[in-house]
Amino acid sequence: MIAEIQVLPTPAGTTDDRYAHVHAAIEVARASGVRAEVGPLGTSVEGSPDELWPLLRAMHEATLAAGATSVVTVLKLAEGAVAGPDSGPGIDDLTDRYRS
Repeated sequence: MIAEIQVLPTPAGTTDDRYAHVHAAIEVARASGVRAEVGPLGTSVEGSPDELWPLLRAMHEATLAAGATSVVTVLKLAEGAVAGPDSGPGIDDLTDRYRS
């Protein structure tokens, strides 16, 4: 399964770190052990549904724990019907062609 998550906390950060609340969510993804790739408008993560669903919730909640007063989270998910490594596209399947 792959997911792209975009957290939109209010405020996005603090006077010292403009995107501190967004960075809090990204750090949760990076610490999780699943593959995570940060993009300019969201973070893509790859793993099993059992790994990703709790991670997505933790990323959402991390913005609030970091001090945001509210957050809207946008998710995109891709998953095949059959479990296993060939169950659906992975990050590399969708992006390798466009990497230098």
